[in-house]
Amino acid sequence: MEREDGLEAMEEVCEGKDFSFPKQEEKIIALWEEMKAFENQLKRTEGMPEYIFYDGPPFATGLPHYGHILAGTIKDIVTRYQSMTGHHVTRRFGWDCHGLPVEFEIDTKLGIRTREDVLKMGIDKYNEECRSIVTRYVSEWEKIVTRTGRWIDFRNDYKTMDLKYMEGIWWVFGQLYKKGLVYRGFKVMPYSTGCKTPLSNFEAGLNYKDVPDPAIMIAFPLVSDEHGASLVAWTTTPWTLPSNLALCVNADFIYVKVRDKLSGATYIVAESRLSQLPNKKIKTTEAKASAEKMNSSKAKDKKVSSNEKVADAEVPSCFDLLGKMSGASLVGMKYVPLFDYFSELNDMAFKVVCDNYVTDDSGTGVVHCAPAFGEDDYRVCINSKIIQKGEDLIIAVDDDGCFTEKIYDMKGRYVKDADRDIISAVKAKGRLVSVGTVTHSYPFCWRSDTPLLYKAVPSWFVAVEQIKEQLLESNKQTYWVPDYVKEKRFHNWLESARDWAVSRSRFWGTPLPVWISEDGEEKLVIDSIEQLEKLSGAKVTDLHRHKIDHITIPSSRGAQFGVLRRVDDVFDCWFESGSMPYAYIHYPFENVELFENNFPGHFVAEGLDQTRGWFYTLMVLSTALFGKPAFRNLICNGLVLAEDGKKMSKRLKNYPSPMEVIGDYGADALRLYLINSPVVRAEPLRFKKDGVYGVVKDVFLPWYNAYRFLVQNAKRLEVDGLPPFDPIDHVVVRRSSNVLDQWINSATESLVQFVREEMDGYRLYTVVPYLLKFIDNLTNIYVRFNRKRLKGRTGVEDSIVSLSTLYHVLLTICKAMAPFTPFFTEVLYQNLRKVCIESEESIHYCSFPTVTGKRLERIEESVTRMMTVIDLARNIRERHNKPLKTPLKEMVVVHPDTGFLEDITGKLREYVMEELNVRSVVPCSDPLTYASLRAEPEYSVLGKRLGKAMGVVAKEIKAMSQADILAFEKSGGVTFAGHRLELSDIKVVREFKRPANTTEKEIDAAGDGDVLVVLDLRPDESLFESGVAREVINRVQKLRKKAGLEPTDTVEVYYEPCDENKFVLDNIINSQADYIKDVLGCPLMNSSSMPSHAVLLCSEKFTGISGMSLVVSLSRPALAFDTSSLLMLYSGNKKQVDNLKTYLLSRDYSNLRSEFQARGNKIKVGIIDGQPDVEVLLGKHVFLTVTDYYLSAR
Repeated sequence: MEREDGLEAMEEVCEGKDFSFPKQEEKIIALWEEMKAFENQLKRTEGMPEYIFYDGPPFATGLPHYGHILAGTIKDIVTRYQSMTGHHVTRRFGWDCHGLPVEFEIDTKLGIRTREDVLKMGIDKYNEECRSIVTRYVSEWEKIVTRTGRWIDFRNDYKTMDLKYMEGIWWVFGQLYKKGLVYRGFKVMPYSTGCKTPLSNFEAGLNYKDVPDPAIMIAFPLVSDEHGASLVAWTTTPWTLPSNLALCVNADFIYVKVRDKLSGATYIVAESRLSQLPNKKIKTTEAKASAEKMNSSKAKDKKVSSNEKVADAEVPSCFDLLGKMSGASLVGMKYVPLFDYFSELNDMAFKVVCDNYVTDDSGTGVVHCAPAFGEDDYRVCINSKIIQKGEDLIIAVDDDGCFTEKIYDMKGRYVKDADRDIISAVKAKGRLVSVGTVTHSYPFCWRSDTPLLYKAVPSWFVAVEQIKEQLLESNKQTYWVPDYVKEKRFHNWLESARDWAVSRSRFWGTPLPVWISEDGEEKLVIDSIEQLEKLSGAKVTDLHRHKIDHITIPSSRGAQFGVLRRVDDVFDCWFESGSMPYAYIHYPFENVELFENNFPGHFVAEGLDQTRGWFYTLMVLSTALFGKPAFRNLICNGLVLAEDGKKMSKRLKNYPSPMEVIGDYGADALRLYLINSPVVRAEPLRFKKDGVYGVVKDVFLPWYNAYRFLVQNAKRLEVDGLPPFDPIDHVVVRRSSNVLDQWINSATESLVQFVREEMDGYRLYTVVPYLLKFIDNLTNIYVRFNRKRLKGRTGVEDSIVSLSTLYHVLLTICKAMAPFTPFFTEVLYQNLRKVCIESEESIHYCSFPTVTGKRLERIEESVTRMMTVIDLARNIRERHNKPLKTPLKEMVVVHPDTGFLEDITGKLREYVMEELNVRSVVPCSDPLTYASLRAEPEYSVLGKRLGKAMGVVAKEIKAMSQADILAFEKSGGVTFAGHRLELSDIKVVREFKRPANTTEKEIDAAGDGDVLVVLDLRPDESLFESGVAREVINRVQKLRKKAGLEPTDTVEVYYEPCDENKFVLDNIINSQADYIKDVLGCPLMNSSSMPSHAVLLCSEKFTGISGMSLVVSLSRPALAFDTSSLLMLYSGNKKQVDNLKTYLLSRDYSNLRSEFQARGNKIKVGIIDGQPDVEVLLGKHVFLTVTDYYLSAR
């Protein structure tokens, strides 16, 4: 409705139970789309300081889950906040398009099992198949992300498969190569034969299973041992034995040489693992001789568990001890190879080496090393010069997990299937010491569900170990929430960082920009499309393998050296996502100034798992390129689990879908639920749908009800014939003399200051609890205690001040919470802005509130204490079964702060008295008047600190007098036996000291350690009438509710006593008339006053009101007439008076009221046939309500 001042009136709003949060959110989405809200926000903030946010790219081959929604919510809250605080925040969605997840889907779809299958099909067809599914779920992602309230640009998104993005990756790699941080070598990695690709360690940890594997011990005879001894190694991977090149011991262990009495074989194992050798039974006489020889009568029958370490004398009876030696003394000894597949390496291999990775908690203390199939094996063999870093390594297993021609007699066999034959071959050579099985936890591919092999893979590496110190320094320059993830988990990961294998022998990815000559002597790393086109002469429009693999570069040494061809590898997708800060804006080919003025980026946020993923790759690449971190601020979230604590599983259906929850409760409720949980502190969250409902019930409904109360009472002004609500300027309202106005204004300042501080510190999880408390205070203190003012019962001017205060508070809350609850705040704002001059079109265009006024900390503290006083007094009432309807004579408030006592008995007195139904509030600043003090030591604090002195100090504390205790509380400390004690070291116990000659039933008290409340519970006949009045009011309010009336609905209230002695109730209601009118907003009139034309809404009989009963009736407002005045108007003609009454009663009530208001409370009636024209005065001849007539008569 348009007003004369150009503003509109606020629209009426429905009850909370009828307000559908999800439907309102959908309307807001339509509104945002119509006004292009996000696009316009970006335009409006152009030219403001940039706030650079990096969005980690998810794979688009699956739908978003709660983890994505959680991270997206965190990102949205932070970026909305930064926009409202004066920044230009570009938000572009990103997609991870390359890598194993995409290839695996295509392999499954097309039945591809080997690398050869891809080559047979053609890399071009294969890659185009991959490209075709990459954006399959993009529209679903956009729909879900938008529905959660997140503002992010999907039209101008970035994809890791885009030409410009891929060129950026080439530039990053080229810079690393120029800095000498790139080399080609081998890396032992978890390898999936099902997907024919290596996996990251993170991926390898996703699917462990308990499986049985062979467990065998093998003898490796030393070449020059005087006893012909063999080192005994233990393994659960017999298939690695053909590739054995070394044996590893621990230099610090003691090893024993023992002879088997039955076979005569001599073995060397770690002394602490001797019990692992097979303990064969021998004849009793031999056992006794052996026992005597070892001076151990217990050796004969002693059984040793498989993992028990053996002391010096504990050699099993089936062995003779020939000697002991250190592990270090074995190093360098040569042994006889098990197989001859690697005989060409005899000179440098097949010798004993040492390393601390050999432990004595399993096996024999001797580990067989196959450098192609173990990360530690590879490292140890490199360190021992058995193989050379960077040189070709013979890997006897192909990409499908089958032996190559190097293992000529088992070529083409899957390695796991060959275990049995290998064990047979070892036995045939007489080298099998024992054979068995062990069930252990083994990694399987999380996609193909095939067992992983640890296998050396030729790879291109980034030399991370060279920049480790720089990485640790870069980490120090970042700010993390929570900080322990940075200081511990991430720091430790950086500290143990290894060189990073960044290449994969796959097809669908950004190809490595490395061209090598046929003789391997010439190598080029290309870092731009322009460079490739210049050197090759070819036009490049796509950088995928099938578009550039054919491109050759002529050798710079001349035509006789042929051409350089690109290596087959593509980049690991982690390298691609780690290049995001540069590649997504095509730096350095474009946006140079934008990047260089704003790097490092301001903010990133992802899950805890990214400490070893994206956070790590971002840090490595930025430090290598620029010597600084990629980001300044980071929020790390935990894992969202199902309600039962298990991982969310589509198969198990152990969680509700996100869209189901949003459809039931709305996205805002889901957002607040997620960020008000441990998951924002990198801890796990057990998702409960009921928790989302709890947010609606505890946050949104009370907030909505406060807003609805404002709108209802603002509309009431118009109903009452007053000008439409026009809120008083905020600056003026802040000068209100009302204590609760002052308090809520100050509390709102505190809220704004708190939210600003916490958001600037990226502590999102602290905001919701504070908001919850604020809304509770707003509804249960400000609105509840101010109902009379807000409803206009203290005068129009005071009502408008209180409504304006509530308006500005709600408007400020909406602005402060807009980043958190973008929908709900927009709903409220769109109505609130109608009465606000020069308001923004959307709340998300508004600036974030600033702390402009002075906080009144004393008032805030006094109101907080007032609520404590009220709670304590209620507790006393409940303890003594004294309901609030029973008035009490006196309450004493005991507190040393005279300022608070002045407030509680001054500005806040009327609220306390009304809320607690007490007639007097008495201050007391002397705590000893009503309490005795004693001191107790805080044993949990002092015990460890004081040790033996605790007893002496405790005795001194307990002996403190009341004066000592008061002095201690005032000074904040005391010294006993040379130990300085603070307030936290001593517990001061306050015990209520009841006045003399009174009992607990007469006077009782309650305290919280800060304030003490003393309540006089003795009955007082003088309070009887006010108690009855309070009960009658209670019944009227219950009847209003039963009739479905709104608080702003005007009705007339009548009563009729039902008892014989009706005068008792009449007298009470008459004596309490002002109090009743003050609370109800209208008088309580005797039913005899109800005119016959009144429209009765409802009526009900109530009994048990202090032994009395009555009927309460509610009617619509009805016209009332002063018959004597009307008779004078018509010179005593009663018939003409009746005709006038009939005419006025026939008029539409609203129109009649408007006519009186428009004509200065008087109208001319001249249309009644046969009657003279008369001027009827409102308030003299006629009254718009019986209430008005009743009050005028009083």
